[in-house]
Amino acid sequence: MYQIVCKSEYQTKEYARNMAKILKCGDVIVLSGELGAGKTKFVEGILSYFDLQEEISSPTFTIVNEYKNDKINIYHFDLYRLGDIYEFENIGGEEYFSKGICIFEWGELIEDILPNDYIKISFSKSLENPEYRILNIETFGERFKDIDFGKIYNTLQ
Repeated sequence: MYQIVCKSEYQTKEYARNMAKILKCGDVIVLSGELGAGKTKFVEGILSYFDLQEEISSPTFTIVNEYKNDKINIYHFDLYRLGDIYEFENIGGEEYFSKGICIFEWGELIEDILPNDYIKISFSKSLENPEYRILNIETFGERFKDIDFGKIYNTLQ
């Protein structure tokens, strides 16, 4: 597990932008943490790498927002309002896994049906400074096992 401390909203977005360089179709990222912890700002950073940052909107009321360019599809889910895993299955959610990059806010709800390979990032606010965000990054499966997520952060400094 990696622990990253982002000292500003800008740094959170830049870390995500740098992480986006390693992402490809079929990759899954689960974002968890309390409201206001930086999950949506992280998604903005990923979208900016793919020149899609002008299009972001919160998917809170639509479950999923789709972003597309000529290189990649990105699916940004907000599962906060889903009651259980079966609601996700009923909307055909699993079909998205192979269509592009899937980013799930509140994705811990569906961890039992995720592909073997995914990244989970848990966000929390620092007790020492309200602007700081602590990102705990875990990887599952083989796809990301050799990636040094700390090195991605060091490129910001």
